[in-house]
Amino acid sequence: MTPPKVLIFAPSDPTGATHRQMEEAGCQLVLGKAGWHDPKGNSEEEMCALAEGASALVGTSIRSTPVSRRIMERSPALRIVAKYTIGVDDIDVDSATELGILVTHSPTESNWGGVAENTLTMLLTLLKRVRERDEHVKKGGWRADDLQGTYLGTRLDGHAGITVGLVGLGRIGSRVTDLLRPWRVRVLAYDPYVPRDRFALLGVQSVDYATLLHESDVVSFHVVLTRETRYMLGAAELARMKPSAVLINTSRGGVVDQAALIDALDRGTISAAALDVFEDEPLPQESALREMGHKVLLSPHMASSNVGSGLGPGITWATESVLCALRGEVPDNVYNTVVIPRWVDRFSGRSVLTKS
Repeated sequence: MTPPKVLIFAPSDPTGATHRQMEEAGCQLVLGKAGWHDPKGNSEEEMCALAEGASALVGTSIRSTPVSRRIMERSPALRIVAKYTIGVDDIDVDSATELGILVTHSPTESNWGGVAENTLTMLLTLLKRVRERDEHVKKGGWRADDLQGTYLGTRLDGHAGITVGLVGLGRIGSRVTDLLRPWRVRVLAYDPYVPRDRFALLGVQSVDYATLLHESDVVSFHVVLTRETRYMLGAAELARMKPSAVLINTSRGGVVDQAALIDALDRGTISAAALDVFEDEPLPQESALREMGHKVLLSPHMASSNVGSGLGPGITWATESVLCALRGEVPDNVYNTVVIPRWVDRFSGRSVLTKS
């Protein structure tokens, strides 16, 4: 039996342990150029050549050359495209479904929990003016009125506190509400896809999108990138926000119209933005965002990255998903679940692994 070919299009296992695990199971590995530190990898032509005859594709996020239909069609034997991360916006999921290919992702708590913690960190950094105070003291200054922060919560003296608006109430948005609870802030949420009882369970108020934008002092996005959510925040939506409001985006860069955001910050339509994700990654050197001072808090798409967690658990999950699929078993965390019945008809019980 010919060893099954596995293309790791964006290798990110520094130990190589999962590579050895697949090789020991009888897989033939081919490695692409992209990686966690540099998401720009092979061209589509190169990816097509690498994917020829592959039974599985696996890796972390890849920005320059998403996994397209053309790439997947190069191998009739392809069973699975597995991601180390949560997002699958760099995979043509619709085409994978049409072709009968499983797409799996890795929603590990180390990933989504890290993003939630980073969201709160960004909120506090902006509203408590952490950077400005640090910079002021290092330059020889001391107390100043313009260094005063924002008191977040409600108080017994009648202070109302801030309103935080969460767009998306999945794993990350729900954890953010948990983290905000001790701060005694008002939390609004917009998510038409979660059960209505989740809002009450989490102690947040369900509102429509326009109301959330209009009433929130902080607007934070926690959605996947789809046709529906692309440019969900554009010039018209930014104009609905308070001039004092801040934006936090730790979801995907394409959710926000970056040009409209830069214009809104320049004009004072909103006061500040904290961004971990961008339309083009890595952020181009010439981007105007790099020149906006304290109006922006920028992070290199590392919200989920923490010592002892990061991609590690997701790499393990994705590797096991690949091996499951190659054994003819349906793995956990299938994103396009609608394809499972057809996939089972084609591959169930048909292992291509040459070693047990």
